[in-house]
Amino acid sequence: MPAYRYRSWHALTGDLLAADLPLSQVDFGLALNAAGSFSGRLEPRFAHLLPTQLDPGNTVITVERDGTALWGGLLWSAEPEGSVYALEASGWGSYLHSRHDLHGNLGGRGPYVHADPCTVVRDVWAYAQSQPDGDLGVRVDATTSKAKAGTITEPYRTDWWDAPLLGDVIEDMTKLEGGPEWTETTDWSNGRPTGRIRLGWPRMGTRRTDLSFTSGINIATTTPVTLDGDAYAQVVIALGAGEGRGRRRAIDAVRNGRLRLEHVLEVPGEKGNDRLAARARTERQARQVLGDVAEVEVIDHPAARIGSWQVGDDVRVSLHDQWSDFDGWCRITGWSLRPPQGKDRERITLSLARADRYHYGS
Repeated sequence: MPAYRYRSWHALTGDLLAADLPLSQVDFGLALNAAGSFSGRLEPRFAHLLPTQLDPGNTVITVERDGTALWGGLLWSAEPEGSVYALEASGWGSYLHSRHDLHGNLGGRGPYVHADPCTVVRDVWAYAQSQPDGDLGVRVDATTSKAKAGTITEPYRTDWWDAPLLGDVIEDMTKLEGGPEWTETTDWSNGRPTGRIRLGWPRMGTRRTDLSFTSGINIATTTPVTLDGDAYAQVVIALGAGEGRGRRRAIDAVRNGRLRLEHVLEVPGEKGNDRLAARARTERQARQVLGDVAEVEVIDHPAARIGSWQVGDDVRVSLHDQWSDFDGWCRITGWSLRPPQGKDRERITLSLARADRYHYGS
């Protein structure tokens, strides 16, 4: 049985606070274009660890499996819940949702015209960590892309009087047509955990022919394949900023021999025509896929060992049961892991989406 270890660290100094946290009912994971998640429980007899070793908003939590770091992030909440303390943490990327641009254009790094969104992502982190007591030690990949943020007529800018969330700027970059994707990992540097933002372009991950997930082999349970006509559309109308005749609008449509179905996408804060058009296209492509596998629960198996995949990978999934008969490529959009506890074995849940739902730049 694998050995798990949970430790806490001072977010600013990197000092070790607790070498072995006595947590139970732990569940953690990573996601595509979003911060990872973590939850756990602390028995009342260990309440003395609060707040010296578990100080919300100032503590990093790490998870190790057999000595390998699988997860790291910031503790945000520790609240009594019945007979236990419920702990909630989020990955490194969550930090930017508690930080704002107070100087405008990321301290003069913008405004951006035909800029690589990967550069903007790095600038966001550089600005955040250059402010007093703001250095979390997060590193960002040097990945580049051919996508473009901002135009001559509509530069991408963040104005100080709006105090924009830095996390929203990252989301804007990932929503650009052909924009980059990201996820996060945890490494070690000088004996302390360091967050890494992994950027992928034209995509995160790759098609894995060396891995497979199959009913009766390494898939324990699954959700049925869903067919939802209400969610289908070949026409998407994206509505952006403004009112009345002055409201920004973008329509993305195709004809494919099926009954015409339409969907309205509300993006009230979007002022850029190019970004609005990209949002419409992405939404339309996603809504044209019928038959989706939302998630599967898998076990550690030679066909796909824990840690052998990464967020963004395409994997072959074969489901055959009383409800489903599916065999195709699915993309891992996230995963969560529940360590073994008592008689309960290790449980890994993969969040999936049809691989043909995605279209990448080159």
